[in-house]
Amino acid sequence: MLAYQFTTWEQDFELQEVPTPEPGPGETLIRVAGAGVCHSDLYLCDWPRSSLPSYELPFTVGHEITGWVEASGRGGADLPVGTPVAVYGAWGCNACPQCAEQSENYCENAAAVVASGPGRPGLGRDGGIGEFFLAPQSRHLVPLPAGLDPVEAAPLTDAGLTTYHAIKQQLDRLHPGTTAVVIGIGGLGSLAVQILRALSAARVIALDIAPDRLEAARRQGAHHAVLADEDAPGAIREATGGRGAELILDIVGTDDTLALAASAAAIRGHITVVGIGPGSFPMGYVHVPRGLSASTVFWGAIPDLAEVVALAGTGAIKSDTERFSMQQAPLAYRKLREGTLKGRAVVVPHGAEVNLP
Repeated sequence: MLAYQFTTWEQDFELQEVPTPEPGPGETLIRVAGAGVCHSDLYLCDWPRSSLPSYELPFTVGHEITGWVEASGRGGADLPVGTPVAVYGAWGCNACPQCAEQSENYCENAAAVVASGPGRPGLGRDGGIGEFFLAPQSRHLVPLPAGLDPVEAAPLTDAGLTTYHAIKQQLDRLHPGTTAVVIGIGGLGSLAVQILRALSAARVIALDIAPDRLEAARRQGAHHAVLADEDAPGAIREATGGRGAELILDIVGTDDTLALAASAAAIRGHITVVGIGPGSFPMGYVHVPRGLSASTVFWGAIPDLAEVVALAGTGAIKSDTERFSMQQAPLAYRKLREGTLKGRAVVVPHGAEVNLP
């Protein structure tokens, strides 16, 4: 089969012919419908080898995966052949207290799992940008609701799951009359706007540096769309009657966006850092509003994935996608790097070419 693989440290990925895997005991073979392209994939080939775990190369990249059950080994998924599924990718050790609660995203032994253990799909072991994907644990497969396009669902397994988890943790703050701010309206931010509208009664304010993304946020339900410049904090205060926002989701994570988040927060507000940018902000007593709290977030739990795909099945949320064939996987990553994607890129291994250079 054809797969897009990480073959050489500090180099771009390559298309390779590899054997089609066969499911052994406990394993399930998935015919890949779609595999999302994520910025974090680029870190694999951009960052120095010394800063990454001791992965054994090559392996197939891609951690946002949907598809259809093709075959199961003994003890594999008890799902009929052809069942559409989403793959949960934040695999844990399956032994610590976090994993026992199905919160493998917060596995206490994650460093060992990633660095020297079984790895995660697209991160140390074969991922989804290939014609077939081998799932080692049936609990990581979440059936998709009828009517939900598996290709469009692929970004929900990370971009949707992460934003859903971040919002779900703070829903008790978002009663009528409160405000949630989303900084960065890309693939994750656009989903965050939709999830906030679907799950809460809060006023939603979208911030971005690109006017076209702000217009997209308005179409997706944002009550206000504000250019992320020096006037943004004042605009947020004006929209909230001077209070500020009870919840700020920073989808970027740079010094500038985190400073903006802190300036926009209400008393006893909360900042959730979703983006993996290198930024930080002072959390001292005199630097932030009284009672401000902050947290980071990493993917979501297995039940969260079931809930987010169910929500998508109702039509309440939808990920804008650009589809690419296997042969066009390098083009998808090039457009991601250039910032020219109009939606979330999804590689469709069994589909025709749909985007031309």
